[in-house]
Amino acid sequence: MIDKTHNNNTEKVFPSGEDLEGAGNIVIIGAGLCGSLLALRLAQRGYNVNVYESRPDLRFTDISAGRSINLALSDRGFKGLRLAGVEDKARELCIPMKGRLMHDTEGNTFASNYSGRDNEYINSISRGDLNGMLLTEADKYNNLTIHFNTECETVDLDTNTVHFKNRNTRETFKITADVIFGTDGAGSELRKSYFLQRKFLFSFSQNFLTHGYKELEIPAAADGSHQISKDYLHIWPRGEYMLIALPNLDGSFTVTLFLGHEEGEYNFKDLDTEDKIKTFFQAQFPDALALIPNIADEFANNPTGALGTIKCSPWHYKGNTLILGDAAHAVVPFYGQGMNASFEDVAVLDGIIDKYERDWETIFKTYQSVRKADADAIGELAEENYYEMRDHVANPIFKKKRQLEMQLEKHFPEQYFSKYSMVTFNENIGYHEAMTKGRAQDKAILNMIADNEIDLNDDLSILLKVVQEKTNNIIDDDNVAKTMHH
Repeated sequence: MIDKTHNNNTEKVFPSGEDLEGAGNIVIIGAGLCGSLLALRLAQRGYNVNVYESRPDLRFTDISAGRSINLALSDRGFKGLRLAGVEDKARELCIPMKGRLMHDTEGNTFASNYSGRDNEYINSISRGDLNGMLLTEADKYNNLTIHFNTECETVDLDTNTVHFKNRNTRETFKITADVIFGTDGAGSELRKSYFLQRKFLFSFSQNFLTHGYKELEIPAAADGSHQISKDYLHIWPRGEYMLIALPNLDGSFTVTLFLGHEEGEYNFKDLDTEDKIKTFFQAQFPDALALIPNIADEFANNPTGALGTIKCSPWHYKGNTLILGDAAHAVVPFYGQGMNASFEDVAVLDGIIDKYERDWETIFKTYQSVRKADADAIGELAEENYYEMRDHVANPIFKKKRQLEMQLEKHFPEQYFSKYSMVTFNENIGYHEAMTKGRAQDKAILNMIADNEIDLNDDLSILLKVVQEKTNNIIDDDNVAKTMHH
C-alpha cells in the first residue's frame, strides 16, 4: 500500500457497510494537524480513509493568514508522531528552545530555563511545514485519499451522511460512511450538528478572553541568521499585555502581540494609526520595534485573532461519530499544548482501538471516559498560564520559586517535577494529574516563600521533603473538601 500517489481531485464514494480489503470505511472532516495525523494512523491500521478539507492544499498555497504559523512541539506531541513513525521527520523541522528569555522596557533580558533537567526543551515548528509533512506521508497510502477545497456543510447523524460542497465548482454532494471523525477545529461542523440536531443532551461552552492576538515578523538578518537568540522563546511581559517571539528555520521570528480588544490604556481598537502603533511599541517594546521594519503595514493588514476555550460533552454519538482535537476541546495558546493535546488525542484513541478493534461504540465511550478530564484540565491550565506569562514571570516571588524548582529538578531529576515539567515533558502523566499535583506544589512553595521558610542555601534534600509533605497535605485537604461538598 506504500508509495502510491493519488489524485486528490478524484472523489471516492464508499457506501456504508461496503468493506474494501476487509477494512471499514472512515470519513475524516478536516485535514489540519489532528486530522492528518489521525488519517495517517488509521490508514496504517488498514482502514479505508477519506479526508475532506475545506481549504486548498497548504503545500502549494499560502493559507497561513490569521492562524498561528509556528507552534511549540513537546513530548506529548512527539508521542503521537512516534506512533505514526514520523517523529524523526518532525524533528528535522524543529528549533529547540531551552527556556524563556524575558525582555524588560529598558532592553535588558534574563533567561529562565524550562527545566532543571538536561535535554528538556520545547521546539518551535512551522504549522505549515508540519502539516505538509503529515500530508505527504499520508500520500503514501493507497487506502487514504485527501480531498481539498471540499467544505462540510452538515452531518446527518441518523444516516451517518456528510453533506459537502466543492469550493471550486460549488457543487454539493454527500458521503455515507461507517464512522465519521470531526477534526475540523474550533468551528467544527460535526460539533455544530450535535448541538443543532438535538439527538441527545449536548453540553457546550465557549469562553473568550477579552484579549486577542496579532502576528508580526522579525525578519532574518542580511546573512540569513537570527537577529536575536534562537535558543529561547522570547517574552516581553507587561502586565496587561505581552509580546512573544518564536524562531523560524529561515532566520525570522514570528512575533505575537497579545492585547485587549477594547479594554485597557492600550488596545487593538485604539491602535488605529501608524503613529499610535509606533508610540506604543517605542514605550513598551523598544528593542522589538527596532527589529520589526514593517510594523505599520503588518499591523494594518494582519488580522486580529480571538482567543477562546471550548468545552463540550459528549464527544461522540453512538458508535458513528467522534470529535477530536480543537473540535472537542479548543484551548488558548499559553501552555503551547493545543497541538500537543490533539496529537495525544490520537495516541490515546489508538491505544483504545487496540483493545476494542471495530467496536466503535465501546471505543468512543471509553475514549471520552479516559480523556475528558485531561482535556478540561489543559483548557484551565492554558488560561492560567496566560496570567503567569503576562504578569508573574518577572515577579520576584515567582523568580525565587522558579530558582528553587530548577534546583530541585537538577539535583533530584526523578523525584521532583514542576507543574510546567509535568504538563510539557512528562507524557506518562495526564493533564488532570499534572494540574492537581502542580497546583498543590505551587501553593506549597509560594506559601513557604511568603512565610520566609525557604532559603536557597539550605539543604536541598530537606527542602524537597518539606515541599513534598506540604504538597501532599494540600492535596489531601482538597480531596476532603471535595468529599464534603458532595
